Amino acid sequence: MGEEQRAETMSDDDNIVSLLTPYKLGKFNLSHRVVLAPLTRQRSYNNVPQPHAILYYSQRTTKGGLLITEATGVSETAQGYQYTPGIWTKEQVEAWKPIVDAVHAKGGIFFCQIWHVGRVSNSGFQPNGQAPISSTDTPLKPALRASGVDIAEFTPPRRLRRDEIPQIVQDFVLAARNAIEAGFDGVEIHGANGYLIEQFMKDQVNDRTDDYGGSLENRCRFGLEILEAVVNEVGADRVGIRLSPFTDFMEAGDSNPVALGLYMAKALNKFGILYCHMIEPRMKMVLEKCETPHSLQPMRNAFKGNFIAAGGYGREDGIKAMSENHADLIAYGRWFLANPDLPKRFELNAPLNKYDRNTFYTSDPVIGYVDYPFLE
Repeated sequence: MGEEQRAETMSDDDNIVSLLTPYKLGKFNLSHRVVLAPLTRQRSYNNVPQPHAILYYSQRTTKGGLLITEATGVSETAQGYQYTPGIWTKEQVEAWKPIVDAVHAKGGIFFCQIWHVGRVSNSGFQPNGQAPISSTDTPLKPALRASGVDIAEFTPPRRLRRDEIPQIVQDFVLAARNAIEAGFDGVEIHGANGYLIEQFMKDQVNDRTDDYGGSLENRCRFGLEILEAVVNEVGADRVGIRLSPFTDFMEAGDSNPVALGLYMAKALNKFGILYCHMIEPRMKMVLEKCETPHSLQPMRNAFKGNFIAAGGYGREDGIKAMSENHADLIAYGRWFLANPDLPKRFELNAPLNKYDRNTFYTSDPVIGYVDYPFLE
């Protein structure tokens, strides 16, 4: 049956099938297309994952469901928020193991998102109180934390010297190796939301004059070197990357986001990675949707692998995105945070728990974390 003919015979009831049908993601057999997005939860005391994360992640696991961890630091210089997990020490690796085991016990597929915040930090989070590192020495203005409560003060960053860049690449390699040792099925490189890789990638931040600055190709070099090194370490079939060419998070915008997104989508093809995970243009700022003429479709068309879209999706527009072949999988953040059984609720078109923004980033091991009710 041709595409047009098939579309005509598809009723709205059939369309739900598109979001809740199986999908082959490389060697992984997914039972549906609803992905747990990477969500910072700030409950890993001393940057070590805690036993309460076992319950949090296993609650959100379905047999054949894909989960991506919260952003996880690659080194002691990678931190910028209180109580975020890391994966650079033996202790952290050991702490992740029972969490991974719990997800696997329920048949889930689990990827670890590896991350460096760059200049989105202050000296209080840095070893020996040093300055955070970045592509630039331009500081960030003080900002409201995502929780909207406390003001974050950022220490002016130190511009990475060219000879220091290979060490940062190696930090990502070690984190990827550690993730596989902890039992994860793969890693997602965090190249989005104004953090270190984007600080190199975007021309509003990157003011370098060496071969990591200036042209689009130069600005993307750092992220692609990390990607290549991680692929060489753990295999392309275990690697994804998250990108947000259209966002302005943390004063990291670009003068030509379409060109940036397309360049990266095409550049990824030569590595044969498992997936590209991209944030919708409508999410210019955190937690707020805006009207935009832009779409991820050109990047979706340019990238030859599996494509995950994220950014303010609900059930209906997730179904629409699937039925229009806008993406292969949809990552859900806030709704999955508040609805541990989100795929089930989508299947039954059941009402959703409302999320409480005030408890997104509190350090409580229960409240706003593992106490959202299931349907039954």
